[in-house]
Amino acid sequence: MNEKSNQKDTEANSLTGRLSRYAKVGTGVGSAAARVAASRAFSSDKDRMAEAKLFRQALGSLKGPLMKVAQLLATIPEALPAEFAEELAQLQNEAPAMGWPFVRRRMAAELGADWQGRFASFEREATAAASLGQVHRATSHAGEALACKLQYPDMASAVEADLSQLKVLFALHRQISKAIDTTEIAGEIGARLREELDYVREAGHMRLYKTVLADRPDIHVPDLHEDLSTSRLITMQWLDGRKLLEFKDDSQDVRNMLCRNMFDAWWRPFTSHGVIHGDPHLGNYTAWSDSAGQPQGLNLLDFGCVRVFPPSFVKGVVELYRGLQADDRDRIVSAYDIWGFKGLNNELIDILNVWARFIYGPLLTDKVMKISDGSGSAAQYGRQQAFTVHKQLKEKGPVRVPREFVFMDRAAIGLGSVFIHLRAEMNFHQLFENALQSHELETVGQRQADALQAAGVAPAIEAA
Repeated sequence: MNEKSNQKDTEANSLTGRLSRYAKVGTGVGSAAARVAASRAFSSDKDRMAEAKLFRQALGSLKGPLMKVAQLLATIPEALPAEFAEELAQLQNEAPAMGWPFVRRRMAAELGADWQGRFASFEREATAAASLGQVHRATSHAGEALACKLQYPDMASAVEADLSQLKVLFALHRQISKAIDTTEIAGEIGARLREELDYVREAGHMRLYKTVLADRPDIHVPDLHEDLSTSRLITMQWLDGRKLLEFKDDSQDVRNMLCRNMFDAWWRPFTSHGVIHGDPHLGNYTAWSDSAGQPQGLNLLDFGCVRVFPPSFVKGVVELYRGLQADDRDRIVSAYDIWGFKGLNNELIDILNVWARFIYGPLLTDKVMKISDGSGSAAQYGRQQAFTVHKQLKEKGPVRVPREFVFMDRAAIGLGSVFIHLRAEMNFHQLFENALQSHELETVGQRQADALQAAGVAPAIEAA
């Protein structure tokens, strides 16, 4: 990475930055929480929807990490009640881009006063803007198209302040529902969000995926430009492609091809190296085409939200799959033990199996099928099953879900939603079996350690 990244970090988490952020977000979230709590004793289902709308309005006026947290909560089953998740799902990921004066100052801070001379061209207008940063298109002196991902200022302080506000949301959740103990969920979101601010780590994720998917010429991972990257600027190869939803009316073969690539880009790194792309959002992928304009494969565009799992977690995933496949209760219970579930009795195991059979259902069915469970839209995927589990756990719970499940479940639901959007019809069982048979499960730990070291990626942050 560029030497500027090693200089003293003037934007590290600071008290001043946190206080400034508290002033911006505290009133909206705190007021919403107070109003919800005050009405809790007299609430009805209609009131619950009104409360959910209130939170969406409070969060919808914000930018930065708290907006991203809200979006995460909307896609993690059981993180919040269904009414809240449905409202938060309406929050958009797009944010107004910072103007040229900011970009000019930021680029100078990262690459030096002569930064513009490092590029043949650099577009002033951002091509994309989200909650943590924005992307500008540029050209290298060798004529290569580049994507420059630039982080907004003071994000470390904003993240810490917003994670404090997250505690307000989860405190409210504990008042509303006794079904799920959200302690691990809160810790996991915080750890992953802090990782996402570290562009040195993201650069390592790119190198990691470049290696893991080296045998898949149809799945493109951009080249990293280390000399033009720092801890808050990452410069990579620009990958031309079309948005996946542009293919929703193409032939079944084209849609299936793109979905097979999505499946493999997600499951194969997990089964071979214990890593997943934790945000299978449609905006993080495009399809690349040949010279005739025919789609040939997938571009992976963003590597901020990559989760590195303990090898034991991978073993638990496969153990539960095999247990459900054989209807072997001892093996199913063994999987939950491997994952670290505590205090489970037979009733709680039966409830957890409702969700497990939903997630694993397409993988257990050896036939060509659609991923949809009949729930209709991709936005509703998994909602019915989550509601059933939540209702039963309210009576028999709570259950503390191990932290690794937060992004595993989120990613699985997101992946299924992509398949619904593109109306994929495939044999998911055979795809999963192929992913399992490609590598020996017993060597995941060593393979992961070697790959992480080669890519310069530290083990995942696990602090609460």
